[in-house]
Amino acid sequence: MNKKVMVGMSGGIDSSVTAYMLQKDGYEVEGVYLKLHNRTDGYHERNLGYIEDVAKFLNIKYHILDLADKFTAEIYDYFVESYLEGTTPNPCVKCNKQIKFGAMLKFAQDQGSSYLATGHYAKTDGKFFYEADDKTKDQSYFLSQVDKVALPFMMFPLSTYKKEDIVKFGAELDSAYKRITEKNESQEICFVETVYTDVIKKHSNIDRPGKVLDEEGNVVGVHKGYAHYTIGKRRGFTVYGAHDPHFVTKLNPKDNTITVGKKEALEVNEVVGINLNMFIDDIDFDCTVKLRYRSTSIPCHVKIENKKAYITLKEAAFGVAAGQLAVFYDGQKVIGSAWIEETK
Repeated sequence: MNKKVMVGMSGGIDSSVTAYMLQKDGYEVEGVYLKLHNRTDGYHERNLGYIEDVAKFLNIKYHILDLADKFTAEIYDYFVESYLEGTTPNPCVKCNKQIKFGAMLKFAQDQGSSYLATGHYAKTDGKFFYEADDKTKDQSYFLSQVDKVALPFMMFPLSTYKKEDIVKFGAELDSAYKRITEKNESQEICFVETVYTDVIKKHSNIDRPGKVLDEEGNVVGVHKGYAHYTIGKRRGFTVYGAHDPHFVTKLNPKDNTITVGKKEALEVNEVVGINLNMFIDDIDFDCTVKLRYRSTSIPCHVKIENKKAYITLKEAAFGVAAGQLAVFYDGQKVIGSAWIEETK
């Protein structure tokens, strides 16, 4: 059996400890660093410095895989366009599917590796994803769009560990690792250095004041430009004479208006999903669903017809945004996902 494993290494503590663990388990380990954007602020140089130190400690080689053009076309442009279209994107989900467990997996296999390992906190048995033991770091939500043909080749050695234990272990392992534990954790979206609107501003003038509407279409206030808002946001706009909190319920890019209402206006009982990625063959089933990463799972019924998922929630959800992901769970097992097209 070929025990060669390619480890996706970011320069962070999770992937660095992953490489160590696999080597201790007897695997032949190589690393690969993804260059996903052409930042000129020393970002890649810093990351590669950490990887170089770890690679020397482990005596392994590592590769640099430049996917910046593909990442721009498939992830970055989608991110910008989604906000301009008035939806809320999830670039990490797209990146896992198309870049990390698409292009990076192919690279690993082309290099003769039997597996691709990463520092994700999740589990897989080769057929399904499962939640990690550390629920505060679980990333099964972000993996749920990955093509099921990739699952038999994926390894997540951190699946049973808590993040703080990995940091503590790394700090005591070697100075190469201790240095990594002393740096700031990277932000969730790698190309967003501050806030998402700073990225969008590079491509469009989003600072265009517009009208705030109520649910009946009456003008009740002003806002600073629709792209500054997401569904459920309650600040950054004016509602004349309002005493109760108001929340964004709709965005209309065509006329640069936003619609607001009180909290009950955010209530959602039905969700329609498209671009399904299913790990089961059932088309009519009960399960739980997460409608955004940090939300709790909600019991629901799912019916799949004409390549769409019709999700009937058994408890109301609030502030569900088109463009986000609905992930279906059977207990801790991910059984499928769909991109949210509309809510009712």
